[in-house]
This record gives sequence, structure tokens and C-alpha cells, in this order.
Amino acid sequence: MKNRSLLAAASAILALQIPAFAQNAAELIEEHTKKAATAVEAYLQKNPEAKDSTEAVDFLIESYSRLGMTERQAQLLEQKYQGLAKGADLDPPEFFPVFQELFALHMENGGKIKAKSTLERARKDIEGHPQANRFAKFLDSLGSEFNQPGIGDIMTLNFTSLQGEKFDLAKLKDKVVLIDFWATWCGPCIAELPNVQKAYADYHDKGFEIVGISLDRAADKEKLENFIKEKKMPWPQAYDGEGWGNAIAKKYGITSIPATFLVGKDGKIVETNLRGDALGVAVGKHLGDKAEKN
Repeated sequence: MKNRSLLAAASAILALQIPAFAQNAAELIEEHTKKAATAVEAYLQKNPEAKDSTEAVDFLIESYSRLGMTERQAQLLEQKYQGLAKGADLDPPEFFPVFQELFALHMENGGKIKAKSTLERARKDIEGHPQANRFAKFLDSLGSEFNQPGIGDIMTLNFTSLQGEKFDLAKLKDKVVLIDFWATWCGPCIAELPNVQKAYADYHDKGFEIVGISLDRAADKEKLENFIKEKKMPWPQAYDGEGWGNAIAKKYGITSIPATFLVGKDGKIVETNLRGDALGVAVGKHLGDKAEKN
């Protein structure tokens, strides 16, 4: 078990210095975390070879994640990654959590160039390991995320819907369109459906449209059709029965659902992954004055 005496002592001392009566819980936690992180950073500077340095770095990474200090968080993750065994000596339980956290951090903060560089480096670092081929497939799946569109991008959608109608996103000019990647087997997708339906009911006659991209499998086609009918979902659905192999999902690097993209009147993505009431608020915002309710 790791020795936690250093961090426990630092936390106890710092807690005594913070006037809890003057703050709410969130402010207290933030101030405590900042002070503790500062103390641990100073400790590492004075003791770079400390036996508990790994524990200290892990504490700092978690602290900076909580504080939203992503630049320093990334620096520490990079430092930790560089110290990992590579090639034939690579230890998967140690290597991949650090790699994935660093990769995800770059992706979340718009650093696709850094994320791509991190991924390419990992491809080289797994070489020589007995399971390198299996690891490479996993890295390939992460690489598909680079195709995922972001704000300002334009998506091209042309298909024959499940309802048998031709659909072309480019023809929905001056509309606000929600592109919704989902499936009937996806619990979070179903949980979000009432919010999607409410936005449609509130704003459809003001210029709001929805396009569903179903990742249901071929064996579930009847289930999908019954679900759409039962839940009264009149918008077009792209469906090819390939599940995660759905052609549109693969094209745009969709690796988890629900995944939503809100397209503005100019055809460019204006919001992504909207949840709950935020969807209706965003739709109203991007429709403009015509969306104001009476």
C-alpha cells in the first residue's frame, strides 16, 4: 500500500488555515485543493527523488483536474508517461490509463494536433510487446475520434431514411438541425428522448428539425420501427443495420452515444453534445427572434 502520510499531514494542516465559516462547500474545496497542490509542488521541488513522488504527482494530477488547470495537468501526465516502460517491457495496466487520460485531455481541450501526436507516439511505444497487434486495434479505434466534427465544421449527410425518403442535410437551409446519434438499446439515449421531443414540439414550427442516426443492429429493425412509432418520432432516421459499424457513425468517428451536433442556419455546427434543458435553450438561441414564445 502506498504511503499517504505526506499528503494526509499536508491536508490536515492546510484545513486548519482555511476559514470554513466564510465560504460555501465548493469554495472551501477549491481553496483547500489549491493550497494543498502548492504545498506538494514545493515538496517535489525540494525533494525530486522522494520515494513518494509518484503518489505526489498522482495527487497533483487529480487536483489540477478538479481545478480545471489543464495545462499543468497535461505537463504532469506527460512526465508520468515518459517514465513508463515501453516496448516488450510495457505494463498495460500502467501504460494505458496514463496514455488515455493524456489523450482525452488533449481532445477535450481542442488540442487535436497534440492528441494525434500522443497517439502516434503510443503506436511506436507498443512495438515489441507480445500483444502489440491487439493494442494497435485499440489505438486505431481512438484514432477515429479525429474525424469527429466540432463547432464550425460542416457535416455532409445524404441517405435514404428508414421511412424510405431521400434526405440531404444541405437542403435544410435557414433551419436549425439536431443530428442525433442514438439507438434503442442505449439507456442514456432513451433518457434524453423527452428533452429531444420537447425541443421538437416547442420549436419545429419555428424552423427546428431533427435527424436521427440509429446504431441499431439489423436484427432489431422491427424493434426500432415500433419504438419510433410508439414514441411518435416523425423526423427522418438513417439506419443501415450495422450497429457500431453504421457508415455515418464511422465517417464521423462516433465512439459513444448519445452524440449530438446542433447545426445552425448557415450549415455549420454551433453546439455539440447538448443534454437536458440545455438543448431547448440552444435551439431557441440559434433560431433567433422567430423562436421567441408568445
